Amino acid sequence: MNEVKFNIRLYFTGGMKRLTDRIDSTDNLTPQRIVLNAMTELFDSLSEDEIEMIRLRYMKGLTLSEVSSRYSISERTVRNHTNPTVKQVKEIIARAKKNELIDRKEEIDCQ
Repeated sequence: MNEVKFNIRLYFTGGMKRLTDRIDSTDNLTPQRIVLNAMTELFDSLSEDEIEMIRLRYMKGLTLSEVSSRYSISERTVRNHTNPTVKQVKEIIARAKKNELIDRKEEIDCQ
């Protein structure tokens, strides 16, 4: 399972929030909390249909063809509704990794 699919599944199952709360229950902006907040903002901005398409693709493992037939739309339309979200999830993960590396470097420099 790739990183994007894993994070989408973790978010929709509530696992991301549970793990984030376990790591830091003080609501500090840890890398995990930043990812959770960014993904919450992203998914809150989507329509119910777009969220359902993401769920069908990444939670249920349906193909583009299967999702498009459920909605009676073309595969291209499904891609147009899901790919920007997937791209944003990739960017969220990349930013969090970059911030975590910067934080680690600062910790090492302070020691």
